[in-house]
Amino acid sequence: MAISFSPPDVREEDIDAVVEVLRSGWITTGPVGRQFEQDLAQYSGVNEVVLLNSCTAALELALRVLQVGPGDEVIVPAYTYSASAAVIAHVGADIVMVDVAPEEYVPAIDEIVAAVTPRTKAIIVVDIGGVPFDAASLRERLEGTGVDADGNPLLDALDRPVVITDGAHSLGAIRDGVRAGGLGDFTAFSFHAVKNLTTAEGGALTWRSDLPVDQSALTATVRRLSLHGQTKDALSKMKAGAWEYDILEPGFKANMPDVLAALGVSQLRRYPEAVARRQAIIRRYTELLGDAFAVLVHEGKGFASSGHLQLVDLGEWRPRREEIIAGLAERGVAANVHYKPLPLLTAYRDLGFEAADYPHALRQFKGVLSLPLHTLLTDDDVDTVATALLSVVRALPSVR
Repeated sequence: MAISFSPPDVREEDIDAVVEVLRSGWITTGPVGRQFEQDLAQYSGVNEVVLLNSCTAALELALRVLQVGPGDEVIVPAYTYSASAAVIAHVGADIVMVDVAPEEYVPAIDEIVAAVTPRTKAIIVVDIGGVPFDAASLRERLEGTGVDADGNPLLDALDRPVVITDGAHSLGAIRDGVRAGGLGDFTAFSFHAVKNLTTAEGGALTWRSDLPVDQSALTATVRRLSLHGQTKDALSKMKAGAWEYDILEPGFKANMPDVLAALGVSQLRRYPEAVARRQAIIRRYTELLGDAFAVLVHEGKGFASSGHLQLVDLGEWRPRREEIIAGLAERGVAANVHYKPLPLLTAYRDLGFEAADYPHALRQFKGVLSLPLHTLLTDDDVDTVATALLSVVRALPSVR
């Protein structure tokens, strides 16, 4: 493809940072990871960040520190990637799916609140394309709904379901002056290869700095759960005479090694410029395509996206999406589709979910097209993509 969909933007300074760790003699979780956590916390306006091996692990550990399990319910949108819902199954809780709002990619807050029951322990919301969900308004609406805390001190203190943001797309987004990371009670970030900031694979969990919980104790718990329930990490055990450790619970293996964290530290240094470039590309796409298609809005009153995905609703051309994707490919432009609603996937159909029960998510899926959006695109590339899309559509027979 002449114009790739989402290649990683890895530069010489990133490579140098990784090589430095490789040469240091310490490549697993250690001081570079701690530096990345501190940098992420400062950037996101929160006090605590724990690096993990994926956003999926971050979502699951958020549920586990809340002691969510069998008999509990967790609400999740039908329009998202599997990870948002799979973690609910991992902990043995019941998945409660809600449809998106008409002609939107996220549910209405009213619909989420209407799905809350006494068994609802948590709600997972998704920042589709990097647009920050209004988690603060949702938290406000949930006040007074109550929750069966089952002895969990945080749930008891909040006396409502916990709002967990799947922020896989939204590092750097902002709403009402609060950056992604501080909007939901918990936020899970992704640093997968196609994300705005990449560590090849990886993620992080963070939470609001005013969450009514012992912040350092919560950090220690998440770290421990990510390392088999072990009371010391490998670096601590390497200190003279400090080999002794304990396992407090049968935990998991979800830590991020320094060799990957080094890539994150390096990329975060230029991340504000990367987000600004993405937003400039989106504005150009909107200028070129906004009269022909409904383009996902990334900036508005009180919010700004991280600019992760360029979603376009094909409108009347939705029945011809596969032809359009093929036509773009012939012109050297890679395109994609985000996302198949969960009830269209075998795993969730097998759990009893039916696409017909989520008509708005199904409609959005049938018409959505994702265009290339990354910091390796030039202005000419953006013009080429937009021109190619308009050319392909104009060459198709009318569907009216």
